[in-house]
Amino acid sequence: MRNTRRALAVLPILLILLLVTTAVAFAAGEGDGEAPSRFYQTFWSLLPAVIAIGLALVTKEVYTSLFVGILAGGLLYANFNFEGTLTHIFNEGFVASLSDGYNVGILVFLVILGILVVLMNKAGGSAAFGRWAAEHIKTRAGAQLSIIALGVLIFVDDYFNCLTVGSVMRPVSDKSRISRAKLAYLIDATAAPVCIIAPVSSWAAAVSSYVEDGNGLYLFIRAIPFNFYALLTIAMMIFLAVTNLDYGPMARHERNAREKGDVFSGVKAMADAAGEVANPKGKVLDLVLPIVVLIAACVTGMIYSGGFFEGAGFVAAFSESDASVGLMLGSAVALVITVIYYLIRRVIPFKEIAASIPEGFKSMVPAILILTFAWTLKAMTDSLGAKQFVEALVKGSAGGFQAFLPAIVFLIAVGLSFATGTSWGTFGIPLGVVCVSACMAGAVCGDHCSPISDTTIMASAGAQCDHVTHVSTQLPYAMTVAGVSFLAYLFAGFVPNALVALPVALILMIAALFLVRAVLNKRN
Repeated sequence: MRNTRRALAVLPILLILLLVTTAVAFAAGEGDGEAPSRFYQTFWSLLPAVIAIGLALVTKEVYTSLFVGILAGGLLYANFNFEGTLTHIFNEGFVASLSDGYNVGILVFLVILGILVVLMNKAGGSAAFGRWAAEHIKTRAGAQLSIIALGVLIFVDDYFNCLTVGSVMRPVSDKSRISRAKLAYLIDATAAPVCIIAPVSSWAAAVSSYVEDGNGLYLFIRAIPFNFYALLTIAMMIFLAVTNLDYGPMARHERNAREKGDVFSGVKAMADAAGEVANPKGKVLDLVLPIVVLIAACVTGMIYSGGFFEGAGFVAAFSESDASVGLMLGSAVALVITVIYYLIRRVIPFKEIAASIPEGFKSMVPAILILTFAWTLKAMTDSLGAKQFVEALVKGSAGGFQAFLPAIVFLIAVGLSFATGTSWGTFGIPLGVVCVSACMAGAVCGDHCSPISDTTIMASAGAQCDHVTHVSTQLPYAMTVAGVSFLAYLFAGFVPNALVALPVALILMIAALFLVRAVLNKRN
């Protein structure tokens, strides 16, 4: 019934959009789908993302909302020409996104990881690890801190971080009665925010590539102390875990998990396709070994793609690595080794291993669908020149606001990354060290909040949490850190010294959280 009401709520929006589109098309008399878009590099280039994100938050229907945003982008690009709209959406949108080598590599990695998760469940490794965690991790705070610690340790790539931490820590969080929404937040908050301050990561490579004089990595390292959003996010997670503080929609999910044992709060759209299996042969090693092999193989795959085995140095190989190729090759090797290990252990018969392949693919279908729609929506905004519009806006208005520039850049980067669903495309705004940090921090913040961000989608998949639930519960936390970061960048604009600005930012963050706690206590 609830889904029916949501569908009925979206239907009038679709009909109105189609009617307006038809009227404008006839009024404009457009017949040539090849004509340059009148909306290129204008404010309207951000409209498809705004429509998709707004509808997703209001209707809670991700697929429909993303498609309406894609449709709006196609219409604007083709000047409301019917043929041009169809061609752009499907040929240059869906087909181009799914035929892109990088995207295909990520999808292959997703599917293989889904198969690995199903295998580990059937081998009883997940159940055994859950039993071990119940004996050794006694408190909810300890469980949350262990999730944070593992997320910080896996700093190589955000996609890899999201799915690996989710696979390993789901049994721990469920045993400790931590909601899947909180697990998704902890995963998401230790993915991009950790990668953006790790010199050896796919994100460091992406940022460094924008510096043409070869000093990209040096600039990246210098910018780390000023990356307030990432550093304050980690500080906030630790504070929330230790003090048991929750607010906003997350508080309800945590209360349901803690008091009723309902970790999904009734929304189980992305629940585990193959839950824990009572396999008497299962051991903790049956979960730990495949994960360790996966980490080692993926790191090896990434430096291989960067030319490490052809003579390049380790850091240089990482900076030149292709995360898609590395993760795809590494996960394939890990899958083969895991299958051989399980056959030697005789913990799963070969027939069960073969049956795990379609099951693993099926478990990743929601994430694959959302990613495909998100990539296509990004293609729509790119074709309308959204990034160029924002970059021109920054260059045109930055002159008279020298001291305020870091805070302004932070806000603009948040908006651009939120609207386009990607951080990497936001890194290209050329500025000084503090402003580079503000740009990176804003990009990560927008990526952290955006429902169409790859990392946000991966975090939902890793935690097996409903995607809209993850976005809505995470948003108040991310906005709290964003507000403090904005104030910190205002201060850093006048005092560009990391030894002074970073402690001030941490004090502001702790003060804000104590203020939130005081307000909640007074309200209760």
